[in-house]
Amino acid sequence: MQITVGVADMQVTNNPQAVLVTHSLGSCMGVAVYDPQVRVGGILHYMLPEASLDGNKSTEKPLMFADTGIPLLFKECYRYGAVKSRMIVKIAGGSQIMDSGCFFNIGKRNYAALRKIFLRNNVLIKNEDIGGFSPRTLYLQISTGKVWVKITGEGEKLL
Repeated sequence: MQITVGVADMQVTNNPQAVLVTHSLGSCMGVAVYDPQVRVGGILHYMLPEASLDGNKSTEKPLMFADTGIPLLFKECYRYGAVKSRMIVKIAGGSQIMDSGCFFNIGKRNYAALRKIFLRNNVLIKNEDIGGFSPRTLYLQISTGKVWVKITGEGEKLL
């Protein structure tokens, strides 16, 4: 059973039959978290680093931003019994799609915001697939905690 996570969206579940998937990770970031003891996992697909970039949007769509979306992802996992110290974190995205001149650097800024939040909260990233110029699709299988990415033009790889 595949559950799609849209742009500026997240899904969290403990359904062992679920595979969470988010598509079109260009400069956006996909954050997959998983607690193997209670088999709870979630994916967040955020677009921008900071909610202060657009105050109205941050209230309407907090999952659009790293600094408001990431805490919501973890809190939702805690509601299902996950514990921060057991959670495995894997990330993908942050490429330079439609910004090949690197003028805006949204992908790099999204990644830097995530690293800053994780550093402040003592969260380690187990594995990542970041940067480049190709969009990605990120998957999380709830029964096993397996996370993989499908990279346009390159195929799939396990994270």
